[in-house]
Amino acid sequence: MTDVDLYELLGVRRDATDDELKRAYRSKAREFHPDANQGDADSGEQFKEISLAYEVLKDPERRARYDRFGAEGVFGPAAGGGPAGDPFGGGLGDLFDAFFNGMGGAAGGGRRRTGPMPGPDAEIVLRLTFREAVFGVQHEVEVATPVHCDTCEGTGARPGTSSVRCPECNGAGELRRVRQSILGQVITAVPCGRCQGSGEAIEHPCADCGGEGRRNEQRTLTVEIPAGVDEGSTLRLAGHGPAGFRGGPNGALFVHIAVQPDAVFERSGADLHAAVHVPMTMASLGGTIAFETLDDVRDLSVAAGTDSGAVLQLKALGVPKLRGRGRGDLFVHVVVDTPTDLDDRQRELLAALAEARGEELGIPPHSEGIFSKLRSALS
Repeated sequence: MTDVDLYELLGVRRDATDDELKRAYRSKAREFHPDANQGDADSGEQFKEISLAYEVLKDPERRARYDRFGAEGVFGPAAGGGPAGDPFGGGLGDLFDAFFNGMGGAAGGGRRRTGPMPGPDAEIVLRLTFREAVFGVQHEVEVATPVHCDTCEGTGARPGTSSVRCPECNGAGELRRVRQSILGQVITAVPCGRCQGSGEAIEHPCADCGGEGRRNEQRTLTVEIPAGVDEGSTLRLAGHGPAGFRGGPNGALFVHIAVQPDAVFERSGADLHAAVHVPMTMASLGGTIAFETLDDVRDLSVAAGTDSGAVLQLKALGVPKLRGRGRGDLFVHVVVDTPTDLDDRQRELLAALAEARGEELGIPPHSEGIFSKLRSALS
């Protein structure tokens, strides 16, 4: 048992209040938590020590024994309650189960994985047209990832031979080391580098894969793209990623979706927006205009007196809802076009219309242009 001060572990004074202990513990726990220090066995051990120190000091009775007798008061026979060295009556295992269950061995206290390790995950970017993203599509993609070797059937051993127990870890698949802490001897384990955690070594490696049980290969996969995916969506294809070492299962393939913009439609969630240009005469008198949606051609009814910026809503002609039923709507924004290439006859007609409506055109009286001549002819 090492002589480590529990107060120093938490970084607090011996007269620290309960709130100060709690704040110090939370700060230290965030710093040394296994999830924030993956692969660092020392951090996992420190996290255990910090957790145990807080468990002792937050309890008034245990803290009093520790202040009076030191480590022996809570870790030695004087602690009472349970067996010697067990200050919690139910055993240190119960405490660690409460703290470290589900951590996957990150701190050295989890259960070791047996058998071949799975392959890593891989990711690709798939570019879709706007319409493919809206309606869904089956898309073929080319991926270059490790696949299980056909020659050795993924074992890594030359055909006719087999693997043997790894001499480095003696078949355990992990290497262990002992470290002294306030808990006494703490044992941590790391995967064996020679056998990659499988516990087996290859004496006669396969000539085609070099003993890895996998080799690189270009593959063509058919990806089912659901209707309604959007830019930034990600599809997870389990079992389609790289093959694992020596027969380990495949990882996952993550397909990130990129969508090409459309010249007509803009997307907002499940709704679509588009613009339709109508002539000034139709906007004034009313009429219908053909508009091509993503589904078919629809006749849009333009009411007389429609202003530029008016919105026509077409129900259920938007994007299929990815996680629900039905489709969004299509909103068509009206743009009234003002003519700019009038001939003399068209100008005369517009001028006559303006005169009939009593609209001032702002033409100077001395102007000899077409409007002045027209005004003289009408007087």
